[in-house]
Order: sequence, then C-alpha cells, then structure tokens
Amino acid sequence: MLRIAVLGAGRIGRIHAANVAADRGVKLVAVADPNKEAVEALARELGCDSSLDCKSAVDRDDVDAIIVGTPTDTHVDLTLQAVRLGKPVLCEKPIDLDIDRALAAVEEIERLNGRVMLAFNRRFDPDAMRLKQAIEDGEVGDVRQVVITSRDPGLAPLEYLRHSGGIFRDMTIHDFDTARWLLGEEPVEVMAMGSRLVDPGLEELPDFDSVMVLLRTASGKQCHINGSRQAVYGFDQRVEVFGSKGMVLNENHRPSSLRRWTSEQTEARDPLLNFFLERHADSYKVELDRFLTALETGAAMPATPRDGIHALRIANCAIEAANSGKAVKI
Repeated sequence: MLRIAVLGAGRIGRIHAANVAADRGVKLVAVADPNKEAVEALARELGCDSSLDCKSAVDRDDVDAIIVGTPTDTHVDLTLQAVRLGKPVLCEKPIDLDIDRALAAVEEIERLNGRVMLAFNRRFDPDAMRLKQAIEDGEVGDVRQVVITSRDPGLAPLEYLRHSGGIFRDMTIHDFDTARWLLGEEPVEVMAMGSRLVDPGLEELPDFDSVMVLLRTASGKQCHINGSRQAVYGFDQRVEVFGSKGMVLNENHRPSSLRRWTSEQTEARDPLLNFFLERHADSYKVELDRFLTALETGAAMPATPRDGIHALRIANCAIEAANSGKAVKI
C-alpha cells in the first residue's frame, strides 16, 4: 500500500488529504504545515500524523509519495527534495513564478528521472475529459477554434493577490494549459488586454481583474480566453471547441437541474456553484486517481512539469502583451 504525506493544510491541502484518506488503496501517513492549529485539526479529522515541518515529512522512511499543496514559493524545494529521495510527487501549479527557477527545477527532475505530476486539475474534470475525448474521436473534425470562459465568483483577498503572481500566472494559467491540451498544438503568438474593472486599487500591485486573451498556433488554430475575478452569479466555467465537422461545448454546474415557471419568473434555475472547490470536487479525485494509476502502471504522467513551463511561458508573454498592447511571440 502506497504511503503518502500531504504538504499543506490550507484549502488545497485539505482537499488532497481528504481524497487520499478516502482512497482505500493508499494510506495517508501525515499532513504537514507550519500552521499548528490547522495541521493538527486536519490530522485529527483524518486520523494521521501531523508535522509542522514539511521537509521532515518528506524525509520520513514510512512515506513513499508526496503531494505538495503548500505556497508556490516552496514548490521547487519540496519537490526536488522528494525527487532526490526517489519519491514521486503530485505538485500544485505553478512549479514557481520565476520561469528560470522553474525551468532549472524541471531539468533536474528530468535528469533524475523523477516521477512528478503537475496538478492542472481542469484536465481531469469529467466534462473536460469527455470534451477532449470527443475531439480525439473526430466528432468536431479538425479543431479550428477554442473559446474558454473563466470567471471567479469574487475577488480574492488582497494579501493573496499580492503574492499570487498576477491573474495571468495564478488564474489564467489553468486556461493556458487547457488551451494547449485542446488545440493539440503549441500557441506561438499571444495578444492580451487587461483591465481593473472590479477593483481599480489593483494598480498598486500591479495586477488586473478582467482579461481577454487571443492565442494562435503555427497552423493558424485560434483560442479566445476571457477571464474575470468577479462574476456575481457564481463560478462561470465554459469551454467551446469548434471544428470542421461541428462543435462541442461544456456548460456550468448548478446544485440541481430543476427549472421553475411561475407568474413571476420563467425558466428560473438555481445559481451556479459558487466556488472552484465545489465545481471541481470530482476533478481533484480523478486527478489523484490518474497520479496513482501512473505510479502503479509505470505510464507517463498525464500532466508534467514541462507542461507547467509551457503554460508559465504563455502567461509571461500575456503579461507583456497586456502591458505593451502588442502581439508577442511565444
């Protein structure tokens, strides 16, 4: 039975730890986080050890694999520590906000033949996986355009945004990875614009809360991404793939499919799910399953650190494009 330590007791760490604890094929040995109250509460809830030192948890002889859900600036050190010990890692995105540091880490991981999966969880959303399968089955023919809508229900706390790396590296990076995955080709050019329509005060960071991005591949395939930090009606996540034979589209999720007709409203429906942890609860479970399956079978990881480099490079180019007002070669 694979023995796992989860690093991080924040919202992502809690999700990963609960999913590991619920999986009968593996054992959650420990959770680690310098926040004593949070990590001890999580360990009591899930019946495992707690540690205030993430590095010590990686070193444990009774730990076979690591899940990294700590702050971004710790990802490289903890992942490389585990890889050097021969332990596989599921690491949250991004590897690092600095592309040179991230690239150096990826090259060392590859040199050591490390088994590392990057947690681009949108790839493992059941709806997205069905959409990808429809492309592979030829239902849409040759992919011509991808349209991605990605809107959060509300602006994150300022302290989080201050250390997030900005909307392109923190939020839209998921959409850059999704675009690469669905287009089947690497984008070679990006155009982007950013605005502060929710909170003009973001200029001091500096950051944006509303963005539009256009990507183009070498063969001319196109992707349009529109993102916002605030959608008052909930977590708005839609993807459309248009091709030579037709189109596939995945829609938003709601608490129920019930619709109502009354004298006051027509076809009224429940609001959208209001947070990414609710909307993507299944994707985190599938993501863990794919990680464990790759370890069991020796198959390639379905999302690699090299995928993270590609997405981060697009994000950096989008920042340049938004600030310059010019198209940027990737």
